[in-house]
Amino acid sequence: MLRLLLRRPQCKGITRCVASTSSQAIRGLASTFDSTPAQAAKKYDGPASHGHRSVDHDDKLLRDIFDAPQTWPLATATHIAPAGLFQNKHLTSPAGFQQYAQRTLGKAQALVARIAAAHEPEQLRRMVKDLDRLSDLLCRVIDMSDFVRATHPDREFVAAANAAYGVMYEYMNVLNTTTELYDALRRALASAETVASWSAEEAAVAGILLRDFEKCGINLPGEARRKFVRLSSEIAELGPAFVNGMAPRQPYLTFRSSQLAGMDPMVVRQLARGGRVTIPTVGMAAAHALRTAEDPEIRRELYVAGHTASDRQLDLLAQLLSKRAELAGVVGHASYAAVALSDKMARTPEAVQTFLRSLGTANKPYALAELDTLTSLKQSHGRTDPLQIWDREFYASKHLQALRTASAHRARAPDSLSAYFSLGTVMQGLSRLFTRLYGVRFVPRSTPPGETWHPDVRRLDVVCETDGPIAVVYCDLFERPGKNPNPAHFTVRCSRVIADDEYLHDSADGLGRGDDGMASARSPSDGELYQLPTIALICDFTRSSPNSTSKPRPPLLSFREVQTLFHEMGHALHSMLGRTKLHNVAGTRCATDFAELPSVLMEHFARSPEVLSLFARHYESDAPLPQGLLAARLEQESIWDATETQAQIILAMLDQEYHTLPPPSSSSSSANQISPDKTTQIFRRIEGEWDTLPPVQGTSWQGFFGHLFGYGATYYSYLFDRAIAARVWKVVFERDPVDGEAGARYRSEVLRWGGGREGWECVAGVLGDERLRSGGVEAMGEVGRWGCERKVGGEL
Repeated sequence: MLRLLLRRPQCKGITRCVASTSSQAIRGLASTFDSTPAQAAKKYDGPASHGHRSVDHDDKLLRDIFDAPQTWPLATATHIAPAGLFQNKHLTSPAGFQQYAQRTLGKAQALVARIAAAHEPEQLRRMVKDLDRLSDLLCRVIDMSDFVRATHPDREFVAAANAAYGVMYEYMNVLNTTTELYDALRRALASAETVASWSAEEAAVAGILLRDFEKCGINLPGEARRKFVRLSSEIAELGPAFVNGMAPRQPYLTFRSSQLAGMDPMVVRQLARGGRVTIPTVGMAAAHALRTAEDPEIRRELYVAGHTASDRQLDLLAQLLSKRAELAGVVGHASYAAVALSDKMARTPEAVQTFLRSLGTANKPYALAELDTLTSLKQSHGRTDPLQIWDREFYASKHLQALRTASAHRARAPDSLSAYFSLGTVMQGLSRLFTRLYGVRFVPRSTPPGETWHPDVRRLDVVCETDGPIAVVYCDLFERPGKNPNPAHFTVRCSRVIADDEYLHDSADGLGRGDDGMASARSPSDGELYQLPTIALICDFTRSSPNSTSKPRPPLLSFREVQTLFHEMGHALHSMLGRTKLHNVAGTRCATDFAELPSVLMEHFARSPEVLSLFARHYESDAPLPQGLLAARLEQESIWDATETQAQIILAMLDQEYHTLPPPSSSSSSANQISPDKTTQIFRRIEGEWDTLPPVQGTSWQGFFGHLFGYGATYYSYLFDRAIAARVWKVVFERDPVDGEAGARYRSEVLRWGGGREGWECVAGVLGDERLRSGGVEAMGEVGRWGCERKVGGEL
């Protein structure tokens, strides 16, 4: 299966919230805003108050609270007075969302009035901090609401969060087109004295906010701005319609059961009616048939039907691309890709295309070699006709099964890898790894009633050896009915320095000095009071189950799930250590094509024998993980790596070419009109040049490419970050993956900056390669070549 990047939406303009897979959240530590900042800093009642507990004790408890279900209720502080969600003092009940939203709205409106009236030098010097605080205020509600809507099991809480989200999002859209704020920022930027007084972080945020304002069309004349708003609204309707309406032109195919030899008889019986078997052309049944059905004609029919989108889908796609191209023309750009990439590491469509062609050229020989393996396998089954695209899954499945059988025979061990990965030991391993590399560890923390959204949730405080408490992570890792099964990382609130005079301004505006009660702590390093990032980590792991003995079995993770947990923890790590003074560049709030680097790099750690030796032990015997078992799994995982990479390259090229189409002309007969047929022609041409098997005429899979809406012109990002992560692993960590000096280097050059430093500077710094510092087309091509530096096991 292809690994597809989940979208991390970015609100634009003054409220650059990081919602969805990366929302923003915090707290649980103490009610720190009931008094002055100095008093608040002393109120933190987190791990520091448990000084008598040893590191070994916390390490053991970390395993127990996930592996032994009876441990967590004993550790939960049920005798303490109830708290609000994430210890937000307003969110003790669903009704509190309205209060929270209205109080925040009042603060935001007062702050907007001050910003709009700013003309004096001191007011202009504060401009970036004030705009950043305004963004933070709104994102506290929007991101909290977004998380609750996606995760909370209580429908009343969800309804209240929806209402609060709507109120704040509407106000956000007003602000993003409020010329007074834009004009105030431009006044500050026009003052050389003001700009010279800003820190590098403030200057970076000023540039980000200016670009985001202008992306919203705020600098356009009246008629053009109205057209921008109209087109944006139409795109906002077309996109979800395209994503949610994905359907094949032919939804079902019917066969005789005798034609389906090779398929699981149980599956066939479930689909049979009156002696005929009806298979949906999209979904699990069709995928199973493509892997197992012996008759190549059956596979061909299912492949063609499952890769041919409905006419409505193709029409929606053409409309979406046309509106985006037209929108780009309104803001003076040649294409939508030019707009979307202007603030990314890539910067231009030409640079992305250079990267993709460089990667595709280097990768294709490896993909062809994998194809030769399948061709030989087909011939060994007595088939002399050429390998076809509908044969690929069938013979790949047979080859993988043969490898697994041989591996099981060589291992001579009945245990699968999962026996060595109880959830508790994996969490222990992550904490031990982070301690060695970055000097931070996880400390389990009891929660009063109301602080979490479900009894399964475990709270971990993140404690730094030098700075004390730096973050809070809420782990909701077990499956349950109604829960979204997709793994996700939410940052419900991110890092920001809280200035002492913020309380004075609130008092002067008649809003009192209280805040939401979420966690803050003063840093010993710089003496500043920080709001601590609070992160929610969501997975869907199977709970513990009884075995043949009286001792309950802990929840065991598959190796794929271990990698998933490491991946999501990579995002969390970025949020924890990207400790900036300004909200707009904290943690994962960085360029889209840089955001996946920490998470993809963590997947390398998950595959490292040295890292796994920190924790991977059999849940019953405590025996260490056999290296042969791990090596066999890594071999199986990488066997079709180049083929999967080539498929992703094709999709990224398609996304780029679609979004570099020029705005349609007024003439309906013009050659540059974006039609359904044109989208198919482009896809067919790219497939023909870059795929390892010839494309199938008559298909139109682009109608199923839902990421075209969410990622418009940035689908290359995962491949790009994957190539950079592989290089960072090779240069910095491969020799010794648990070396503290290597961790300090990566933290100093990459993680600590969040989005406050140009991505190319981070990459050049951590790799020690000055050629990359300025980025550009040549640097993009170099990264493409990295993407195919093969290692042991064929890993990229």
